[in-house]
Amino acid sequence: MTGLVALTACSAQGVDATAASGDGAGGTTLSVAGFSVLEAANEPVFEGFAATEEGKDVAITTSYGASGDQSRAVEGGLDADLVHFSLEPDIQRLVDAGLVEDTWKDNETKGIVTSSVVSFVVRDGNPLGIKGWDDLVKPGVEIVTPNPASSGSAKWNVLAAWGHALQAGGTDADAEAFVKKFLENTIALPGSAREATTAFSEGNGDVLISYENEAILAIENGEPFDYIVPDDTLLIENPAAVTTDAPVEAQALFDYLLTPEAQAAYAQSGFRPVVDGVELPEIPGANDPADPFPTPGTLLTVDEDFGGWAEANSRFFDEEEGIITRLQVETGTDG
Repeated sequence: MTGLVALTACSAQGVDATAASGDGAGGTTLSVAGFSVLEAANEPVFEGFAATEEGKDVAITTSYGASGDQSRAVEGGLDADLVHFSLEPDIQRLVDAGLVEDTWKDNETKGIVTSSVVSFVVRDGNPLGIKGWDDLVKPGVEIVTPNPASSGSAKWNVLAAWGHALQAGGTDADAEAFVKKFLENTIALPGSAREATTAFSEGNGDVLISYENEAILAIENGEPFDYIVPDDTLLIENPAAVTTDAPVEAQALFDYLLTPEAQAAYAQSGFRPVVDGVELPEIPGANDPADPFPTPGTLLTVDEDFGGWAEANSRFFDEEEGIITRLQVETGTDG
């Protein structure tokens, strides 16, 4: 394996900042804890909420970081009225801690607020001609992907790689061998999806495994990248929940996040809408700005192809016995 770039440490707890919103004068201040790639995407969404009757006197403070780190921080006392994480187990940790009600999925989207798909980000012009998963495990290809120990994005990525091997007709043993080759080609495991993008933009690696929306946003911001949505990939579903002691305004904010207006704002940052009736704008960073979210040939889901997150998290990412945990040790990518 190529020497692992020294980017494997988990990211620190997210930095607090005040989001663009109502000034809160005489009103309420809400605390939002989110996974890293939401930082830019939430700004126009919160501005839209501030323009509503429910949001006009509400100020919002934010904390962003790797999804798992953020979840553990809230469990440990970080103030949060609404949490928006990369994947379900990071919400479930707070349910187990009594900080989120176990009914958090009882809405029309089952708690999902944003979605994307696992994609490949490559250098401008795609100099290695990467088209699909099998290209990633060729000798000499250098991969950047976040660390599963801290990042929800990383878990989506490696499950997508495992799913590719299975849907191509392979066995579990074939999938394990494929993911091992994938990890052997991985030269950097930053703490979060946003840190992974930064590492790639600084010149590390040939291909970044990432959220589609992160690729779109980077290109919109002028990065000299291309991206590929492979023919078979995994649907990324990002959940959110209101915490148990949050004021009523937190529920109003959550409800706003699922409006067509808010979903259109998220789409501008590259997220796929999770509700119907969203009027999509042109997305400048997308491969086709007028048709930014084409349906992949095979779209795997955690619920249908991995038995749901409770099963998948235990089987693959358990700190002692998880398959991916073991493979990271074997390949020296465990940090």
